[in-house]
Amino acid sequence: MQGVLGVDVGSVSTNVVVLDESLEVIESIYLRTNGRPIETVLKGIGIIKDRYPQLTIKGVGTTGSGRQIAGIILGGDIIKNEITAHAVAALHIIPEVKTILEIGGQDSKIIIIRNGIVTDFAMNTVCAAGTGSFLDQQAARLGIPIQEFGQLALTADIGVRIAGRCAVFAESDMIHKQQMGYSVPSIIKGLCEALVRNYLNNVGKGKEILGPIIFQGGVAANAGIHQAFCEALGCEIIVPKYYNVMGAVGAALLAYEKVKKINKTNFRGFKLLENNYLTRSFECKGCANVCEILEFRIDDKPVARWGGRCDKWDVS
Repeated sequence: MQGVLGVDVGSVSTNVVVLDESLEVIESIYLRTNGRPIETVLKGIGIIKDRYPQLTIKGVGTTGSGRQIAGIILGGDIIKNEITAHAVAALHIIPEVKTILEIGGQDSKIIIIRNGIVTDFAMNTVCAAGTGSFLDQQAARLGIPIQEFGQLALTADIGVRIAGRCAVFAESDMIHKQQMGYSVPSIIKGLCEALVRNYLNNVGKGKEILGPIIFQGGVAANAGIHQAFCEALGCEIIVPKYYNVMGAVGAALLAYEKVKKINKTNFRGFKLLENNYLTRSFECKGCANVCEILEFRIDDKPVARWGGRCDKWDVS
């Protein structure tokens, strides 16, 4: 059995997928990163090894904010940014897609595609308003499981007007509306509408949003947010089957294309689970720059370094 591995290491979640030789998803794993990207990547690979003991990995792609570390650990064949990975995955599912709405745990982005090519994109990485972590926080404050958060919004006829431009203001406004006696479903519906307004007025500002539109990322599971997007844009929005791991799917597809050209993979094999990994940092005092050098070691051997303004500490 042969497959291609895709890994998306984000601040909130780490996603691992395996595509078969027909480029169909045969396994998808969604794990909380919990501030431990190395351990989480190894956990995901361990799950794959246990579930598919006869699997031969023919290629590895990594993406996300932790893509460099993941690529070094796994022996990645290709390391790509999230914009490229999400676009490739969306085009694989719907070749005629023109707009991608993506909201993850800590950031949100919009990708504009025309004739199968990314022509524009924007990201919101400054404020957490509208992202998965903010919704998790509000669900916990209201004592509602996050899985039921969006469904409650669908039960309300009208949403209460919530100030959604800032996470702090949104939360204080929600509390104020609760004290005024509004129902929880109406408040949640209003919050979903506010977060969509915030997204369209900031991330989507100045962008020509045309259909077909795909909504992906962990927040796509929120039915209230999905409904608010449909109402705001006046059209149907597609939520793909593997909406929460689309970055990993894109990374796997990119790895497949790369390996197909050279007919070999850099994957280090499942024996990588037996290695020891360490990240450390030190200051270089070789000149006035005093660069902070980050060093990544496998079994006490330096394999990568970052942060230097010259090549003095590059690993050969």
